[in-house]
Amino acid sequence: MDADDLVLISVDDHLIEPPDLFVNHLSARYLDQAPKLVRNAEGNDVWTFGSVVMETAALNAVAGRPKEEYGLEPQSLDEVRPGCYDVDERVKDMDAGGVLASMNFPSFPTFTARVFLSDDLDLSLALVRAYNDFHIDEWCGAHPGRFIPMAVPAIWDPELTAAEVRRCAEKGCHSLSFTENPAALGYPSFHDEHWDPVWRACVDTGTVLSIHLGSSGRLSVPAVDSPPDVMITLQPMNIQSAAADLLWSRVLKSYPELRVALSEGGTGWIPYFLDRVDRTFEMHRAWTLQDFGGRLPSEVFREHFLTCFISDPVGIELREKIGVDNIAWEADYPHSDSMWPTAPEELMAVFEANAVPDDHIRRITHENAMRWYSFDPFAHVPKEQATVGALRRRAAGHDVSITPLSTRVRTPDEKLEGFRRRAEAAVAAGR
Repeated sequence: MDADDLVLISVDDHLIEPPDLFVNHLSARYLDQAPKLVRNAEGNDVWTFGSVVMETAALNAVAGRPKEEYGLEPQSLDEVRPGCYDVDERVKDMDAGGVLASMNFPSFPTFTARVFLSDDLDLSLALVRAYNDFHIDEWCGAHPGRFIPMAVPAIWDPELTAAEVRRCAEKGCHSLSFTENPAALGYPSFHDEHWDPVWRACVDTGTVLSIHLGSSGRLSVPAVDSPPDVMITLQPMNIQSAAADLLWSRVLKSYPELRVALSEGGTGWIPYFLDRVDRTFEMHRAWTLQDFGGRLPSEVFREHFLTCFISDPVGIELREKIGVDNIAWEADYPHSDSMWPTAPEELMAVFEANAVPDDHIRRITHENAMRWYSFDPFAHVPKEQATVGALRRRAAGHDVSITPLSTRVRTPDEKLEGFRRRAEAAVAAGR
């Protein structure tokens, strides 16, 4: 197998929502009250909802730009690739990058759609349903077999969320974006029965709880004046916390068929994590009263958790200690961690350096994602047309050059100030 033979399914990319997001999916009665994308006096595109202004129109959508322009910019749709918000252009970028299929997390509504909560709960629910209908019917439906559908919750009400999980499952959606720590958002923790309707609905419909790092709004930053490199380095810590919290909770004991995906958290930390939970169980179960029915915590982890990586040579080297069936790949398009459009070559170099056999490669690059998310792209795209080589041939002539797109030159100091300001806003919004 070489890079052209790979079949790539990414279980973590991002959608930059277009201005007409709600036009076709929200009743006329609510259209005037819906969030709107407007350009402010500084030339930034911002979402407004009532009195709330969200500077997240194109947060970190830097695919195709030189690293010198990276940051939490851009802030205008003029400064991003059309593939960030136009589904037809997204598929062209996927073809050019050799990616067969993609699951897209939301951007401005936050990973839990908390932005939609208002004093008018009927409006709030209508926005959640409209967003999900846009995502499933319009975004994913435009190119069957190219996108894994994902729903957002009505996070403020577990019964409404459960109903939405069931409604979306009937439309072929088996992924729910959820928070890594509901307690950090002011809701009951994973240990509370409050969320049982959601877990039951996920189990009944085969829906995966897809937990993206940062979804609790908490950032692992030791101090307010820590440089941004600290936060970027420590981001996976949030996912590790979520894994531990769920693994030791009553949730997996009460709902043994629940499946959880840990998005953008990497995999290299997992062998130590599994050793640690087994040691904790051995040394402390007599007084903590943990009982996994004769199994080790590491065995329970492998039954319930899908782990995801962008570029993780250590994780690939230790794949059998993690569980080859528990690893999936993610592109993170259009964010700054993404390897687009050269992911196939970079990924293949890691596989070759670790002598990864073809059957492991197939499981990691697409088969695990298909199984976990009940997704069959080959029902729409013949397998011989789904490889990196075939997709790139179809995209011949599509421009993937690294091009400066910023319409405003920012100094490093301005970028750092913008980072701190927007990071604070993201935390306040629970993103």
